[in-house]
Amino acid sequence: MPNKPKITEDNIQALADVFRLLGDANRLRIILTCLHGECSVGDISEKTGISQPLVSHHLRLLKAMRLMKSEKQGKQVFCSLTDEHISCVLEDMVHHIGEEDHD
Repeated sequence: MPNKPKITEDNIQALADVFRLLGDANRLRIILTCLHGECSVGDISEKTGISQPLVSHHLRLLKAMRLMKSEKQGKQVFCSLTDEHISCVLEDMVHHIGEEDHD
């Protein structure tokens, strides 16, 4: 069984910062667009309806928090989630909000 990460005040603050960052609907749209694979900045802009400069701004914030990464291929920049942990959390939350209330 893997060790559970120790919960420290620094970890709590970092987690709160991540949730605060994801509290912005545009940033959440960008991450969800890349949930199942990499997308170019142009594709993200087109699929989300967010201008390319604003997508780039949000991507800088998401990359600074290590939620996303990007790779330049020729003239295009392709973005993806940094790891499976992020996609698992988001997919679990999408399933959670899609559940019917059984109370």
